[in-house]
Amino acid sequence: MTTPAVAIAVFGTLLAAALTAAEAAINRMSRVRAQELAAEGRVGSAALRTVMSDPAPHLATLAFLRIIAETAVAVLITVLVMGMTETTEAAVLISIAVLAVITFVVVGVSPRTLGRQHFDTVARLSAPTTRVLRIVLGPVSRGLVALGNAVTPGRGYREGPFQSESELRDLLDQASERQMIEDDEREMLDSVFELGDTVAREVMVPRIDMVTLDVDEPLRKAMSLFLRTGISRMPVVGEDSDDVRGLLYFKDVVERVTADPDGAALPVTILMRPMPFVPESKPVDDLLREMQRGQQHFAIVVDEYGGTAGLVTIEDIIEEIVGDIADEHDRDEPGVEALPDGGYRVPASLNLHDMGDLFDLDLQESEVDTVGGLLTKALGRIPYAGDVASVAGLTLNAERMSGRRHRLATVVVARQAPVTVAEERAPAVTPAAVLTALSEAVTGPSPSSDGTELPSDDTEETP
Repeated sequence: MTTPAVAIAVFGTLLAAALTAAEAAINRMSRVRAQELAAEGRVGSAALRTVMSDPAPHLATLAFLRIIAETAVAVLITVLVMGMTETTEAAVLISIAVLAVITFVVVGVSPRTLGRQHFDTVARLSAPTTRVLRIVLGPVSRGLVALGNAVTPGRGYREGPFQSESELRDLLDQASERQMIEDDEREMLDSVFELGDTVAREVMVPRIDMVTLDVDEPLRKAMSLFLRTGISRMPVVGEDSDDVRGLLYFKDVVERVTADPDGAALPVTILMRPMPFVPESKPVDDLLREMQRGQQHFAIVVDEYGGTAGLVTIEDIIEEIVGDIADEHDRDEPGVEALPDGGYRVPASLNLHDMGDLFDLDLQESEVDTVGGLLTKALGRIPYAGDVASVAGLTLNAERMSGRRHRLATVVVARQAPVTVAEERAPAVTPAAVLTALSEAVTGPSPSSDGTELPSDDTEETP
């Protein structure tokens, strides 16, 4: 009994190891690679191509046989150890120790590593046997998978949990570690996986950064705002940003104003298009498909109360996958640049404390942290190129907009020109002084008793 049991245990261990290697190799194999091997005419490639056309049931069959082999080995080793020991407790402990080593090293780590490292060879050589086992034992494995899904909470998997997103990500990790794909390609693929877990609120342009146009403005004003901001689409609002009436396209305005010069005075409502609305909790992958079907590039994101939370474009969603998109007009983020007049050209994102160090000032602002935020606060709105404001003895000049969202990129900061002594002592020009000057120009100055000129009687000094 001992010799046959040992032989069966050894055979079962080797069978479990082979099945583990085959399972790991097929998991690592791709359909494209299987097609390439079949085109090369490699041994077993035809069966491998059949296996890879529907890998889930084949993997289920391999897993089923592997579990049977491991279970048989465990039972035989336990029986053998119990025959060599006097107490049951000792037999159980020894069996657990031996099985832990066999299962982890001989069946688990070594064959799985070999299967992944040499997946081309292992998958090709094991594919014909796997194909036969699938035909013979397929109904049994399908029945067990169905039973497992029946006792598992939730929907379960029709072919069993042998392929999942985590396994695919594991393959991406290995491909990245082996430098089969670049880091940026790996990041892009990760972004695709995460797209389904991202909602519109996370990719939208916030309401505070929206550039809008009042519904009663003429096309001339719309043209000017389009040119200043550099954007191509703009929401048209009524009372406020919560009252979005429609969407205005720059090309529509240019076409109308160019064809009819008098059309510049027409209201923007004549060219408005319908504005799509989406909830802020909408998954981004669903939103992308919906915008593709409807040929829409722009939508307003609304919150749970029906108010405007922001806006989202199809470019915002694409940027979640490929990263920031810059056009031919965008430049690299500038640094601090000293100007000949003593001022500085600084990034809008520069911290206020860093800007204060340039001018030996202690800038304390509780609501904003950057130069762009300080200019926005001073203006009371989003700054555009050419806007100027004075704050804490400094003149802030919005110089350049940049990026696809056309946000403020650079600001020219300089000290305000000091007021001279002559300017401080110069008398104020009052209406009475103007009238007196006109009167003297016509009738001549009126002498006083001490030879000084007096103001005319029909004027009144203004304090």
